[in-house]
Amino acid sequence: MSERPPSPRRNYHHGDLRDALLRAGEAELRDKGVEGFTLRGCAARAGVSHAAPAHHFVDANALLTALAAQGYRRFLATQQRRKDAAAPNPRDQLIAAGRGYIDFARDNPEMFRLIFASGRLDHSNADLSAAANDAYGQLVADVGAVLGYDPHQSEDGLLAVSAAWSIVHGAADLLISGRLPISWGEPADAARLADELVSRALYQIPTHAAGS
Repeated sequence: MSERPPSPRRNYHHGDLRDALLRAGEAELRDKGVEGFTLRGCAARAGVSHAAPAHHFVDANALLTALAAQGYRRFLATQQRRKDAAAPNPRDQLIAAGRGYIDFARDNPEMFRLIFASGRLDHSNADLSAAANDAYGQLVADVGAVLGYDPHQSEDGLLAVSAAWSIVHGAADLLISGRLPISWGEPADAARLADELVSRALYQIPTHAAGS
């Protein structure tokens, strides 16, 4: 009786392996969440040995950190798509960014939790730090455009940033957790919710912008 041939194992070039592991890692994150995420599981999904990921990632947290950096960039791109479709005035641009925030949470709940709530990330990582700073910097710029000045110039400006962020982030988190009594099934519902929540936050901002 002839021996069964060994299972085929995919061959990757050095650079391709990292990309393959990132794709496998996102599938692992989506299916198992942050708590169930393992490097061995990612290797299996990528079709490589359990030792292969060590060429690029020292452990599962390192792979999660790389995924989080990608997640932040996708987060910004999702917001930008909403902004591109909105009126160019500062208020509508900020509301559109809020809508994009909720779009991202709805479409990527595990990634959303990873980038905003996980303790497994290495925040000293330069790529992650740059991506996170870009996301925060865009929020500050959007709020600053409504205020008419750099929010870092005053406590009121930073409070305006905090208000806009807290309201939209809290809504997104509660919605993907199923904790709010509102329909989550249709994108239009999420968009209306984001419009209302961000608008309410902005009602406090024109007072500062007017200098009264």
